[in-house]
Amino acid sequence: MSMEEDGATPGRQGSGQRGPESDAGAGDESSWSSRAHGPEGYIPDVFDPKGWRAMVDFGLSEEQRALVALAREFAEREITPAARHHDETGEYPTAVLRRAWEIGLMNSHLPESVGGLGLGVLDGCLIAEEVAAGCSGIGTAMEANTLASAPLVVGGDDDQKARWLRPLTEEFRLAAYCVTEPSAGSDVQGIQSVARRVGDEYLLSGEKMWITNGGVADWYFVLAYTDRDAGHRGLSAFVVPREQEGVVVGKKEQNMGQRASDTRAVSFRDVRVPARDRIGEEGRGWALAMAAFDHTRPIVSAAAVGVARAAYAHALQYAQERESFGRPIHQHQAVAFLLADMAKDIEAARLLVWKAAWRIDAGERNTLEAAMAKAFAADMCMRVTTDAVQIYGGYGYSREYPVEKLMRDAKVFQIYEGTSQIQRLIIAREILGKRR
Repeated sequence: MSMEEDGATPGRQGSGQRGPESDAGAGDESSWSSRAHGPEGYIPDVFDPKGWRAMVDFGLSEEQRALVALAREFAEREITPAARHHDETGEYPTAVLRRAWEIGLMNSHLPESVGGLGLGVLDGCLIAEEVAAGCSGIGTAMEANTLASAPLVVGGDDDQKARWLRPLTEEFRLAAYCVTEPSAGSDVQGIQSVARRVGDEYLLSGEKMWITNGGVADWYFVLAYTDRDAGHRGLSAFVVPREQEGVVVGKKEQNMGQRASDTRAVSFRDVRVPARDRIGEEGRGWALAMAAFDHTRPIVSAAAVGVARAAYAHALQYAQERESFGRPIHQHQAVAFLLADMAKDIEAARLLVWKAAWRIDAGERNTLEAAMAKAFAADMCMRVTTDAVQIYGGYGYSREYPVEKLMRDAKVFQIYEGTSQIQRLIIAREILGKRR
């Protein structure tokens, strides 16, 4: 979706805790040199040369376990039965989303000050994995609000939060994140949209592309240049209501996967935007847009884990039932090893996701961890779903079986919210930048 140059990202203080440090395991600091173990920021905390962390706990709280149970039950009851219909027709799952909103599975990140639940990013990841295991297209439609509203949560003033975020908690409403353009995907600085100041308002013009929830959103987060000569520091952020004169919504894109999601072009033709709907100061748009990704990439990565988990479950069951050469195919090493790789990679991706979410919830910068989680989980999801189709053989290539849809749905995780290649660029910049 975009190429990132991240600024400092404000975080939300969560429940992540650090245990007291101990001298156990500490030795000659030269044995823990960056030459042997990589640059600072890449080394896991337990390899801190000053001592070991006293405790690591991967357990969920009672409230989080209840949240998982709620999301799983909703996915099994409401999402999975509807998934095929929405995949085949491309119909937007309004009824499913409305029920998700009613029970609190949407907008969970919004602060209590605007009527939200004030849940952390890790909580959002728990929901996203369960929902995506049912249908990631429906899950993407649900999560679009998170991406669109994150810049307002991070950088909006009290008046803006009251006018744009509070309504999301009071009634079923949708929002969309408008950054990508026909000629500016990974290269966000290539944006052509401009907002020209005229008195107490701006005239906004530009063409946005591949906008999730573009045709159903009540308002848009929009990035445009207010000073093109300043490079990315000349980008500013705005909230634009859909009904504003000059907003033109294009046709629904017929995508390969996640077809329940509504993806469209959105054009802004001399749209009048009051200055009070500019988020932050002029020139802060880039930082706000990128800060949103540090919050949402772990959640998108968790959705990739959910899709892979579903594919693995189907493949495991099929491998135990299908026979060839006189025995179940899971007894053939070629198939057993595929299943083993699926299981270990799903677990590894989930741990990366949880670490990235934990850091941002603890108020720490998580740009590196979020990029690692996104790249690994997206590539893992594509690989696992492809291998699930392989285990099914010819049946897997048929739309009559579930793994075909999962494979189509998986591909976009390597593309949106920053391609897998862009995530590697971020990782490289983060780990190599520590040496400068």
